[in-house]
Amino acid sequence: MSIPFKAIIFDMDGLLVDSEVIWQEAEDSVLAMHNVRPAPEVRAQLLGLRNDEFMRRLREIYNIDASQETLEREVIARMLRLIPHKVKPQPGAVEMLAYVAELGLPTAIASSSPNIIIETVVKTQGWRDVLPVRCSAEHLPHGKPAPDVYLKAAEALGVDPLDCLALEDSANGARAAVAAGMTCYAVPESTHSHPERFAGITPHVFRSLHEVMAVLQEM
Repeated sequence: MSIPFKAIIFDMDGLLVDSEVIWQEAEDSVLAMHNVRPAPEVRAQLLGLRNDEFMRRLREIYNIDASQETLEREVIARMLRLIPHKVKPQPGAVEMLAYVAELGLPTAIASSSPNIIIETVVKTQGWRDVLPVRCSAEHLPHGKPAPDVYLKAAEALGVDPLDCLALEDSANGARAAVAAGMTCYAVPESTHSHPERFAGITPHVFRSLHEVMAVLQEM
């Protein structure tokens, strides 16, 4: 059995773990102190962005007085408290990672989240061995939808981006993967994203990681 990819690169939040609702909980608790409650359509447009870019856009939209750095720091601190107790794997994530490990394919995480968030999630889920390469867009010139973090992950794996499959849950993330030259399979995160958001980005849209795994197995 073989598949037409030499590596698989995973987004993390919303794709491997059901953390978008936890991010929203952390963000809402911070923003509430500034009398701000982002509209669902605003949050949907910003899904997948790096934390600093997310907060910059919110400050501009809602004219928040607090500094961007303060907002970022407070949200991350809340996330670190919530992750061990509230963040769970998405349906099919555990099976998908086991299947990829069985294939012996190189794997990586390419996430917009800060390194400390990635490492905390991977540690609490027990995924350090199956996801040894973990790349954050935190200190890169550009976050998603720019391709930087996906190119960084491919380089770390030593695989040409054209030979990589990227798995994403957000339209901004899918744009980043496609811009990197990768094939992108999208699994829309149910609370903040919808299949129609991927129109014109990737034709490969699935309802779950179980469906993605089934397609790979058929190959």
